[in-house]
Amino acid sequence: MDHNVIQALQAITREKHLDQSIIVESLEAGLQSAAKKKLGAEVNVVATVDPQTGEMLVEQVKTVAAEVLDPDLEISLEEAQLEFGDEVEIGDEVRWELPLDQFGRNAILVAKQILVQKVREAERFQIYEEFKDKVNTIIEGKVQQLERGNALINLGRVEALLPHREQIRTEPLRQGAAVRAFIIEVLDSAKGPQIILSRSHPDFLKALFAQEVPEIQEGIVEIKAVAREPGTRSKIAVQSRDDRVDPIGSCVGMKGSRVQAVTHELKGERVDIVLWSPDPIQLISRALSPAEVNQVILNDARGEATVVVTEDQLSKAIGKEGKNVRLAAKLTGWKIDLVSSREYGIRQRVAEEVSMRLDEMSDMTPELAAALRDAGIDTIRALARIDRAALAGLPGVGDATAEQLQETAEATLAELERVIEATVQEELSKELGDGLIDESKLDAGVVEAEATVPADAVMPADPFSGFEQKVSGEDEAEDAADATDTVDDEPAAAPDDADASSPKRTED
Repeated sequence: MDHNVIQALQAITREKHLDQSIIVESLEAGLQSAAKKKLGAEVNVVATVDPQTGEMLVEQVKTVAAEVLDPDLEISLEEAQLEFGDEVEIGDEVRWELPLDQFGRNAILVAKQILVQKVREAERFQIYEEFKDKVNTIIEGKVQQLERGNALINLGRVEALLPHREQIRTEPLRQGAAVRAFIIEVLDSAKGPQIILSRSHPDFLKALFAQEVPEIQEGIVEIKAVAREPGTRSKIAVQSRDDRVDPIGSCVGMKGSRVQAVTHELKGERVDIVLWSPDPIQLISRALSPAEVNQVILNDARGEATVVVTEDQLSKAIGKEGKNVRLAAKLTGWKIDLVSSREYGIRQRVAEEVSMRLDEMSDMTPELAAALRDAGIDTIRALARIDRAALAGLPGVGDATAEQLQETAEATLAELERVIEATVQEELSKELGDGLIDESKLDAGVVEAEATVPADAVMPADPFSGFEQKVSGEDEAEDAADATDTVDDEPAAAPDDADASSPKRTED
């Protein structure tokens, strides 16, 4: 029994966290390479290592042949019988032991190199197999090195990369500090597995809530959408599969303990929690919390939503540096055009004043206009948006006429929209000059979604219609403090015509 070999096998097994059979196979491959280094690359060599006793055996194997054509692989019958006895016949395999002490120094070095190489390959493969199954999970390590903004994270057996682009910009990393991150990718490269981490990924926020909220782990509460601006503010939309479970309360926790744990891990990043709804109007209204929304007008074809709020809610809807409306667009997947009720009223009135009937459009005959109205196309906008093939299929239209009609309708519509916008801006500027409105509240802007909810997502009916929104367990006073502009205590009274045209609030 060779105790040194047994101890060496056990030590490598412990150090590399590999199965002992892999180490044994690697050692056998190294011994075979050493023998071939001594005898020649064409010889047939078999090496065996007994993991129980540590005994190593290397044998050369030849086949008994009537006529020897390859001396490296064959042996004559006479020579075989002389060496192994008269029982040997043609076609048998014979083998004899090769003493290890005759291999020489170079052959032993080859065996060592093969062993190291095989063990390293096995270790890389095992690490890759282990971590590829941990993609989209949280892992903890220590910052080992910082270079050019990138951080090398020590995970114990392997190092992972936390690129600068995946870090929270407001969070300084210190060498030796413990850090938790989200595994977004594991690459199998020639240099070994490369593990890419992130702390800014939206799914990191989702995974943190899954760790803190048992209802999410059990599948009772589901996070339907996430929008993040890492390090500053985030929004999540949640729903419950059980009518008895409040999804927002589950995520907030007792006295805000759960959401505060997530915020603490993200170094103060504020998290707003809103109730998910399959109805985009309700979802957009809730996503703009803490602002109260009067009305949401959807343009499904363009994926746009015009959101109307009162003057005193506009600052809340926009949020500090535009974060609130920007995150709402990301969360809902809709491009949001945020306007005040005053501006919307002016737009509606101006649109009516400069509107054009279908039969007033260029190249439109009374007969053609009547045919379009019979098909339900009674506005220039409807004509511009209808499917070309459907338009061509109407009686008396055809392909050429359909193309001409739509081109004219699109050009007319664009001109009308330009006139409407110019008129609206002119009236707003006049009211601004008269001191009727606050200039700081004019630029609500248009925010386009950057992250959308999958179109094929199955969305059950919302059992929480009318449920009061909650935001991170914090009151609306803090949200108002975060707004870009100061909200007037007493908003200016609107002109009578604007009040008459202003839409009523659409309740959730």
